[in-house]
Amino acid sequence: MAERALTADAAAPAPERGLLALRPALAVAVLYAGARIITTVFLIIAAELSGPTSRFGADATLGTLSMGWDAQWYWVVATSGYPTDLPLDDAGNVTNNAWAFMPVYPALSRALSVVLGGQYPLAAVMLAVVAGYLACLVLFHLLRERIGKGTALWAIALLAASPLGAIFQMGYAESLFLLWLFLALWLLVQRRFGWLYLLIPLMGYTRPGVLAFALLLGLYGIRRWWRRRADPLPATEAVHIVLLGLIAVLVGFSWQVIAGYVTGDPTAYLETELSWRRGWIGEDDGGFVPLSGFVQAAALWFRLWGLPEVLGYVALGAAVLALAALLLFEPHVRRLGPEVRLWSASYLVYLLLVFFPQSSIFRLLLPLAPLYGAIAGPRHPAWRFGMLGLGLLGQWWWIYEMLALGNSYTQIP
Repeated sequence: MAERALTADAAAPAPERGLLALRPALAVAVLYAGARIITTVFLIIAAELSGPTSRFGADATLGTLSMGWDAQWYWVVATSGYPTDLPLDDAGNVTNNAWAFMPVYPALSRALSVVLGGQYPLAAVMLAVVAGYLACLVLFHLLRERIGKGTALWAIALLAASPLGAIFQMGYAESLFLLWLFLALWLLVQRRFGWLYLLIPLMGYTRPGVLAFALLLGLYGIRRWWRRRADPLPATEAVHIVLLGLIAVLVGFSWQVIAGYVTGDPTAYLETELSWRRGWIGEDDGGFVPLSGFVQAAALWFRLWGLPEVLGYVALGAAVLALAALLLFEPHVRRLGPEVRLWSASYLVYLLLVFFPQSSIFRLLLPLAPLYGAIAGPRHPAWRFGMLGLGLLGQWWWIYEMLALGNSYTQIP
């Protein structure tokens, strides 16, 4: 596999060979910086197009767009912490509040803002940009042993210029979470388990999703045990896998315990998360039941589109089967290795169990970014440049809809 990748790299077009000649950190920096310049231009245009009906108003700027929506909540966490008394509406339901947002990103942004003269927005965006670059660099190292340096660089280009590329320069925690995640996956591939004891809590307190990593570790452990004759499983590695899985589960549920202890309400975190769902389906949300979010949303969206609800259920089932087939059988996905495929399956199962899909579903899919290695797999220039162009087109659509317009509950980034 490595020899084939080397041959393909040598036959690459001249511009690509130029990048291949650079050290990885510099080659990734060139691609990432180019993508960030394009995104900045998109954001400036979107600020000019923002009108009085947009949530950002007619006087929107690059700065206000970069600090919109969830970025404001992280800012609240950084400056005011978490409420001890949960806010309630007239019916007694918990309303949106800071407990839905984890503390690591706002804490680091707040610390950086001290160096920058108290400019939290500048610090938050700087941290997102730098973490995004480091995440891309780690992803490159994660992918190149499987798909070659040239294809790995194309995967980075597709991610950096993806439809959600603007998140890399907004005051959101996604960039930092991707950094921890890609580091954890890279270490898992290398079977260097020690650093995972640090990375799992960092993931868990940066953004929801560490329970998906717990599922990954469980599936990874089962796979290693099943193949122990062909791929020996030393007792020390087995202990690491079990302990890390247990830690990931504990971290994943600990925020609910912390929120309950601080507020005196054991359901504080869950009710806070459900408050966003109520904005879509009303007060009679039925509470949290695994899988209910996607089932409810399948009916809701098809109803909004004027289509029979039953088609929503059929589409949901078909999508689940299609994604399963993709992860199991698609050759470019298979080349990424079992760790990436197991992570992708685990994260999709996690979303299916707990998430209510709405306009932010695009952002919630970012942790599947290692699959860009499969999208970059076909080497024909028309395919690769076509995917790059589609990514930038999708990015402009996302920025225009969610930020320039942003006047509907279906336009939440």
